Amino acid sequence: MPGMGGVEATRHIAAIAPLTRVVVLTISDEDADVMDAILAGACGYLLKDSSIDELMAGIRAAWRGESLISPGIAAKVLQRVRATSASPEIADTIRSELSDREIEVLKLIANGKDNAVIAADLHISPKTVKNHISNILMKLQIDNRIQAAVYAVRSGIV
Repeated sequence: MPGMGGVEATRHIAAIAPLTRVVVLTISDEDADVMDAILAGACGYLLKDSSIDELMAGIRAAWRGESLISPGIAAKVLQRVRATSASPEIADTIRSELSDREIEVLKLIANGKDNAVIAADLHISPKTVKNHISNILMKLQIDNRIQAAVYAVRSGIV
């Protein structure tokens, strides 16, 4: 991109228009690039070789307030996060801030489940899942479900 990189653009967009959902479409599957984009505020990260169906799914997920990462990248990111040491302090914070049900939802998010699957697994409505996710994000003061998943994995909750 001329002028600024995607991570810088994402950070800038998040700062001036925090309700805007950014889906990164890139050729880079490097762990650092993915993590930088997520931490900058991206709600999705898709590779340029994604199918049109995957691209549309990412855009729809963003529109619904959800997140989507290309499956191969998601596996790499979770593997990288798991490789970093778990933090008992973060796990204690999560357990003290979240209800048992919210922790269940957070674990399912971190395992890559979408709202429909979470609802089916927990025998609750998709609307209830969305409410739980909103509460999780608010309580943990994070911006999106990808960051929530990373937070949960780093803490050792998952």
